Amino acid sequence: MTDQHAELDAALERVIEAARGHLAAVKAAEGRIDDDDVWQAYVTLNNASYEYDELLLDAFGEVTPWDVESIDPDEADERFGAGLGGLDGAEPSDPHPHVVSVRQRRDYRVPSVAALVRAAEAARRSGLPEDEEEAEPVESVGEAVLELLQAGDGSLGALDIPELEPLDGVVMVSEVDTALDLESFGEEDAAGPFQPSSEDRLVGRLDEHPFVPLEIDEEIERTP
Repeated sequence: MTDQHAELDAALERVIEAARGHLAAVKAAEGRIDDDDVWQAYVTLNNASYEYDELLLDAFGEVTPWDVESIDPDEADERFGAGLGGLDGAEPSDPHPHVVSVRQRRDYRVPSVAALVRAAEAARRSGLPEDEEEAEPVESVGEAVLELLQAGDGSLGALDIPELEPLDGVVMVSEVDTALDLESFGEEDAAGPFQPSSEDRLVGRLDEHPFVPLEIDEEIERTP
């Protein structure tokens, strides 16, 4: 029994060491996607947790809250590293790289211009440097929307606010031969960057419709 206890203690120490190694790798990666060191540390932590859980079950019939399965590092590298530059840092072997263009449009109704402007001005004030006391006023609906986008994450999700009522939208995904070159379009050219070329290959189109709560939808159906 003493040997079994020692084996369990050693397995637990490996879990703790692996958890520290994983945290260190995550901190060092600073949010990078598909970081090699983070992945390797994840596999090590996963397998150390699995081993400890199995030993605990064999020795005492107890389990941990970790619902994990053992990962073969070589198999995982081969399966998940393909096409992503490889977990060894090598260049991808795909001889036919693609460029994919995603074009999105969503329209909004503005129930109250004053309310939208107030929301944008609040967002602008929250982003002011500490040495600036006063923000410039927001003077138009378009400027308000841009301010909200800049204050958020830059995606249309930043406009999911009560001051804007979403209408229909559309998303188009195309395979293109060349990536967007913004320098070839003037600042006043509103259509050029979004205009598909004759060589673009449309993959699919998603039509977006605003969500209507069930009770409102039923009320509309009952209205003569």
